[in-house]
Amino acid sequence: MKRIFPASFYNPVTLVGAAIAAVSLGLIAFLMVIESFAENPKPYMGIVAFVLLPGVMIVGLAILIFGILRERRRVHAGKPETHLPIIDLNNPKHRTAFVFFSFGTILLLILSAFGSFKAYEHTDSDQFCGETCHKVMEPEYTAYEYSPHARVGCVKCHIGPGAGWFVRSKLSGAYQVYATLFNKYPTPIPTPIENLRPAQETCEQCHWPKQFFSQKELMNTYFTSDENNTRWSLNLLVKVGGGNIEAGPTSGIHWHMNIANEVTYAAVDTQRQVIPWVRIKTAEGKIITYKSTESTLSDAEIQKIQKRRMDCIDCHNRPTHIYHPPARSIDHVMSLGWIDPELPNIKSVAVKALEHPYTTKPAALDSIKQEIGEFYRSNHPDVAAKKSAQIDRAIAEVQKIYSRNYFPEMHVSWKKFNDNIGHMYYPGCFRCHDGKHVSEEGKVLSRDCNVCHTILAQQTEKDDLRISLQGVEYKHPVDIGDAWKEMNCSDCHNSQ
Repeated sequence: MKRIFPASFYNPVTLVGAAIAAVSLGLIAFLMVIESFAENPKPYMGIVAFVLLPGVMIVGLAILIFGILRERRRVHAGKPETHLPIIDLNNPKHRTAFVFFSFGTILLLILSAFGSFKAYEHTDSDQFCGETCHKVMEPEYTAYEYSPHARVGCVKCHIGPGAGWFVRSKLSGAYQVYATLFNKYPTPIPTPIENLRPAQETCEQCHWPKQFFSQKELMNTYFTSDENNTRWSLNLLVKVGGGNIEAGPTSGIHWHMNIANEVTYAAVDTQRQVIPWVRIKTAEGKIITYKSTESTLSDAEIQKIQKRRMDCIDCHNRPTHIYHPPARSIDHVMSLGWIDPELPNIKSVAVKALEHPYTTKPAALDSIKQEIGEFYRSNHPDVAAKKSAQIDRAIAEVQKIYSRNYFPEMHVSWKKFNDNIGHMYYPGCFRCHDGKHVSEEGKVLSRDCNVCHTILAQQTEKDDLRISLQGVEYKHPVDIGDAWKEMNCSDCHNSQ
């Protein structure tokens, strides 16, 4: 039979290399077809098809070339030419072996292609990120499952499309694997993530800043920590603002994200909570620099601090992995009626039960049941007898809140993870808008409530409804005088 290739091609090493290269090429073609018909191509697909498999194919080609060169050196050295086994299809034994070998090879290739795709699909799944290899991520995965982005895959934000960020994430993941295997990881896992992909390449693929405008009404219901769980409500008109001049003035909260504006800041702590310096570059090119009057840093020292241009994640820093403060969580379920507001002191008792420093989750859930039940049996036996069902329901709801927001084995709780939206439990807006950041011209970054929202209405059970479309002045539900005007809300509420 006439040979198509040179004689040096026909040796076992070269044929193995050719087989590796051919299988890789076939898998690349298979994945390309899958990707072309997929409605939403996944980040790992392009990585496997255009980075990993081509690398394997190159290795196969290298083996192929090595085999050819090796065979030529053998011939030049006077060694006999390598002879491949002869297959005679007229021989019944050869024919049977050839059929079985060919069928087995084809089956192996099909199963390898299917297995490779399923392996890729699993590494692309949220379960892989949260459970299979990253058990240390239980707190983040649990919070993710109950978040507004629970339908958005982990890799969509943490990796996204393209080979560059895939490689960066895996290089970072190599150390994480080591840390997990040898228990070298910190508890809790620190945030913010330093190498997180820019918001413009992730968040803004779904949320288009140019369409942030108008206003949004928020109706909030709270309960005070007294015996009667006094209800009070606050209706806010949040000035969403935006970056689209065609929709009107580009003011309001999302003025910061108007692509024509540049807001740059310097933070002196890793969590970006202490910000002594802010620089604004307006759409007209005017630059205004603000410095905190409480900062003791010199201009030279501030210049050495790494600067960061503000983007979505600087305010929406917990868009998915949210650990809710206990007071906020209890207010929410009480407003829904899942915890009976008529149970005496239930707000304070539930918050106290959540905030104990438990060592394990099973111990916490059992202690919550015992503490709440014992409180009513000891202090309100009549309520314990008449409203046992409501108390049991309250216990169940408090246990759910704990399970979703506290992870004692990882030392995770709401206090360890600042949420920069708002300013009630964390500094949030007041990191910059504290009335203490002043420019050289004397302009102050205002802390006036009406900059971001207008209070349309406020009412407690003891007072009449106060309502005005122009806005009403805030009245603290507990009489603390004018202290709330001078101090940050989080100074008190973060200790709950």
